Amino acid sequence: MTRDWIFVPVIVQMLLTLAIYVRLIKVKIRELRAGLVNRERLPLYEDAWPASVLQINNNIRNQFELPVLFYVLCTVLWLLDAVSPLALAAAAAFAISRVVHALIHLGSNYVPNRRRAFTVGWWVLLAMALLLLWELARRLAGF
Repeated sequence: MTRDWIFVPVIVQMLLTLAIYVRLIKVKIRELRAGLVNRERLPLYEDAWPASVLQINNNIRNQFELPVLFYVLCTVLWLLDAVSPLALAAAAAFAISRVVHALIHLGSNYVPNRRRAFTVGWWVLLAMALLLLWELARRLAGF
C-alpha cells in the first residue's frame, strides 16, 4: 500500500466540484437564452436567477464546506505518513457520500435523503479526525 492513494478520493471530490461548475455554466446559459433571468438584478442579486440555477449554486457552496475539512485531513495524514487502510477506506467513503449527496441535491433534491448522505460524510470525517488524533497522540506518547 502506498500512502499516495489517499489522493484518489481527493481527486474524485475535486472532479465532482468541477463537474458541478460545468453543469452550472450550461444551466445559466440555457436560462439566459430562455429569458428566465432578471437581467436588472443579475449583477448583485442571486434571486435574479431561476430556481434551477440556485439549486446548483447551493450545491457548489456545499462543496466548500465539509470537503475543505476532508482536504486538510487527507493532506495531514499523508504528511505524517499515517495513511492506513482504514484512512483510505474512510476517504473513499467520504468521496462516495459526496457524489451521492450531489446526485440527490441536483436531482430530486429530496431533503431527507440528502441529509442522510451529508450525515454519512460528516461521520466519516469525524472518524478521519479521530484517526489523525490517535496518530498524533501515539507519536506524542512515543509509540
